[in-house]
Amino acid sequence: MTRHPTDTPQFYLTAPSPCPYLPGQQERKVFTHLVGSKAQVLNDVLTQGGFRRSQNIAYRPACENCRACVSIRIRVDDFRWTRSFRRLWARNADIVATASEPAPSSQQYDLFRRYLDARHAGGGMSDMTVLDYAMMIEDTHVETMLVEYRKRGPDTFITGRGEGPLLGVALTDRLGDGLSMVYSFFEPDAGQRSLGTHLILDHVERARGLGLPYVYLGYWVKGSPKMDYKARFQPQDHLGPAGWFAADMPGEAGAGES
Repeated sequence: MTRHPTDTPQFYLTAPSPCPYLPGQQERKVFTHLVGSKAQVLNDVLTQGGFRRSQNIAYRPACENCRACVSIRIRVDDFRWTRSFRRLWARNADIVATASEPAPSSQQYDLFRRYLDARHAGGGMSDMTVLDYAMMIEDTHVETMLVEYRKRGPDTFITGRGEGPLLGVALTDRLGDGLSMVYSFFEPDAGQRSLGTHLILDHVERARGLGLPYVYLGYWVKGSPKMDYKARFQPQDHLGPAGWFAADMPGEAGAGES
């Protein structure tokens, strides 16, 4: 069994592989393990430095000839609720979000498979088994929550929980200065609800309620249609060589969603 030091992180570099966002480009990643008693602190520091978490791995792009991947975060206190955001929020008023410990379920996996088959068929996660999914949810040494989104039920006002069909799931890390959306998926046949956008709006309000200033959305890649939707959530900061800086873009840019 391979043992990983828990006090001093060791960083590694992956071999080149085809970039999933920009045709003709090769990607490489630098990564380290998030294990042991210092995993939470390390996750905070690395996320603020542009890393993302996947299970007990923290990684960031380290491509030799490209710097297109830009870490972004929403500034919660200044967030602009556009008319389209308000209409969408009102349209989904029957959805209840419930946060809990990260525990996988068969309902989640069924939704996860429908989402992948509809939105990311042939992608890097398309062959994930139920065991792979369970590892993605459970394998963590940091403070993580699982947020389920369900339709409101007749007893919701008593229980505080949604009781209808599962519509969306977000795996989210709690950081010292914000919430980091690690991975989310949703019902692909509910297009009129724009669930990917709704999940992000919910996290903005969730961070606001916790007094946290940021929602970390991972990477934005200019010129990648898969990433266009992230430009809609304004104002936001981008991470550059000198640190985080305000990088506001047109609030209605991009028609896609997460």
